[in-house]
Amino acid sequence: MAREFKMPDVGEGLTEAEILKWYVQPGDSVEDGQVVCEVETAKAAVELPIPYDGVVRELHFPEGTTVDVGQVIISVDVAGEEPAPAAAEPEVAEAEAPSGRQPVLVGYGVAESSTKRRARKGANGVEASVSEPEPGAVPTPSTPAEQLPTAAVNGNGNGTATLDRPLAKPPVRKLAKDLGVDLATVIPSGSDGIITREDVHAAVAPAPEAPAQVQAPAPVAAAPASYDSVRETRIPIKGVRKATAQAMVNSKFTAPHVTEFVTIDVTRTMKLVEELKGDKDMAGLRVNPLLLISKALLVAIKRNPEVNAAWDEANQEIVQKHYVNLGIAAATPRGLIVPNIKDAQAKTLPELASALGDLVSTAREGKTSPAAMQGGTVTITNVGVFGVDTGTPILNPGESAILAVGAIKLQPWVHKGKVKPRQVTTLALSFDHRLVDGELGSKVLADVAAILERPKRLLTWA
Repeated sequence: MAREFKMPDVGEGLTEAEILKWYVQPGDSVEDGQVVCEVETAKAAVELPIPYDGVVRELHFPEGTTVDVGQVIISVDVAGEEPAPAAAEPEVAEAEAPSGRQPVLVGYGVAESSTKRRARKGANGVEASVSEPEPGAVPTPSTPAEQLPTAAVNGNGNGTATLDRPLAKPPVRKLAKDLGVDLATVIPSGSDGIITREDVHAAVAPAPEAPAQVQAPAPVAAAPASYDSVRETRIPIKGVRKATAQAMVNSKFTAPHVTEFVTIDVTRTMKLVEELKGDKDMAGLRVNPLLLISKALLVAIKRNPEVNAAWDEANQEIVQKHYVNLGIAAATPRGLIVPNIKDAQAKTLPELASALGDLVSTAREGKTSPAAMQGGTVTITNVGVFGVDTGTPILNPGESAILAVGAIKLQPWVHKGKVKPRQVTTLALSFDHRLVDGELGSKVLADVAAILERPKRLLTWA
């Protein structure tokens, strides 16, 4: 019989993902735990393992397609199983393995993985890289939000689907419930017969009355949208870019931003960077100005712990964090992401250097895991790598502050009463003014600046 594997949710309430790459083709044999495709959610690229043995019957979507959570993406013929009657199908089928475990997402960049890669020859004879479980490994079951209704395949085996309840995503179902609308009476307008929010609103809106004895004019067909493909290029907004755009809009218009600036002489910091590169304790580690800037911000937070907080709107509380998950903004081909270093405040300088190196290299390879981008408290964005002086950064949602670092340039500077060429940069600190008042924000920025001007303060203030 054919078992259907649905697009799962990574566990954060995501509603869709784009299929980036298939590792199998129809006719290929697959094993329980083998990675069959790579998908991109609004958070990161992840791999999907199949939860049973069998032979691939059909890939339901081509690469590059955005698929809703709950939709069937691959069918696999499983030997030794009798097909169940259509009437016995549950309202929401769980793509469960014979062993009872559910499919899980395998995030890129996870150090301790329950899967390992192995070579597999596909139908065309080309080796592909797939995964199989380590002996004794037990993958964590996925916990998807309410899935879309499952289509039960009829007895003729042609794949014709019959829906046991109207198709609608959880937010649309809640809206219908709040408005007292029976979804069974709503006419769907979305793709594949999915009911949209507009459909629900239309179901409760009164029908307009036509003027008495006046025939309404025939509707005018709208001209199809067009553009000059030679002079313009249109790029769909999806994946990481779509999520980042929405997050920035929400942050900018939810948290009242304040940004302060300071221009400083970092000549001593740059000299220390060069000295550390030759230190045996830092051998093999990436040593750069970002390392000392990160350490300076961590010390400043230690001296001003109130800045490391979050605003809980639902409970009307300020949540003080006794740990620092330090976010580092990274530009990738898929867009801007902000992975963070967990418990950065507890790391030594070599440990911090190692964590920064791993974070940057993983992001560049496109292998950052969703977990690495959750739970950040403050962020650093190094816009100086692009040669600009500074910017007014927007807070990462849920965080209290973000530090922008501008380009470090040789400039004339008054040093010990004389104008000399010095290494100079500009820092900009944006903070949530609900959490951080001007005094606190100024103290944090001033402390970071003071440390970078005289990095020996890392010893006396730490």
